Amino acid sequence: MDTSSPAAFVNAELLKMYMGRRVRAVVQVLRNEGGIIVGQSTDGSQLTVKGSQGFPPSHYVEVIGIADGNQSIRAEICTDFGDKFDTVAYNSLCQLANGKYKNLFL
Repeated sequence: MDTSSPAAFVNAELLKMYMGRRVRAVVQVLRNEGGIIVGQSTDGSQLTVKGSQGFPPSHYVEVIGIADGNQSIRAEICTDFGDKFDTVAYNSLCQLANGKYKNLFL
């Protein structure tokens, strides 16, 4: 496992804490706009993912990339998680990874 450039677990609310840094988030695709995904974060807010491939609407996609705005990520890697995903569990993971148990995460 390469730990030289870790990606913080984030949702839309936490993204602003990591401007210019590597992050990972899961979004549900709402629409594709020519290399840009407009999606819903696991906390219910909207995120824009730049430089992504086309993914079907309603699919969940994990995005690893650079936080380049309050509500946008410049994608490096996108992984299709299909049309079923536990957003509540992932959102809880984001809270734990950025809160009391931050030291347990990269």
